[in-house]
Amino acid sequence: MKLSWKLEKEGIIVHSRTIGKIIKKQGLTRRYRIKKIQYKYVKFPLRPGELVEIDVKYVPDRIKGLKYYQFTAIDCSSRWRYLKIYDDISTNSAVKFFKELINVAPFKVRAIKTDNGSCFTNRYTGYAKSKDPLNPRLHALDVMCQKMNIIHYLIDPGKPAQNGKVERSHRSDQETFYDRVKFNSFNELKKKIRLWNMEYNNLEHCGLNGKTPNEILQNYSLINISLKPTNVCA
Repeated sequence: MKLSWKLEKEGIIVHSRTIGKIIKKQGLTRRYRIKKIQYKYVKFPLRPGELVEIDVKYVPDRIKGLKYYQFTAIDCSSRWRYLKIYDDISTNSAVKFFKELINVAPFKVRAIKTDNGSCFTNRYTGYAKSKDPLNPRLHALDVMCQKMNIIHYLIDPGKPAQNGKVERSHRSDQETFYDRVKFNSFNELKKKIRLWNMEYNNLEHCGLNGKTPNEILQNYSLINISLKPTNVCA
């Protein structure tokens, strides 16, 4: 379907099934060993920024013996993403990444959803150890969210599928970026991940019916402008 959408933008009309037959004949399709379980979810339309999933991916290869980490934020409505590489997975890095997200996002972030890692929350690691369990010390990210009137949702422990959009995007990072792109330094990695993120935001998505994240945001902005009331003088 993605190939069909790309060709259509070039003025070439080829049905997605025809493309599927060709790549299957060439042995380029993915083979699944197990049958996927189909779940039925009740979906509600979201506005850009209404819910943003945030997670961390380990950079697969070490650079000069050092490990690095990719912080990822993806908007559930438009699939727009923001990536940043850090040299640790600390609370300070998580808060710094969140501040940068707020500054660069082309929409107002109203809620975020994370897993229960210690860089995002202390609900399971710090609340019970608090001197006052009924009034525990809040995590730095939660404090920041409260100050900015942003809701912080947590997924259930051991349920990464509840952060499905960011997990799926990490698979794309692995298959399209890390498995194909080489980098020899931290600065080179940061530069190339920034270019890859720009490319990702201009890729067609099946979940967006062939639109790109940037196209969805552009269309949303145009709709908002058209709906704004105008002052009419009698």
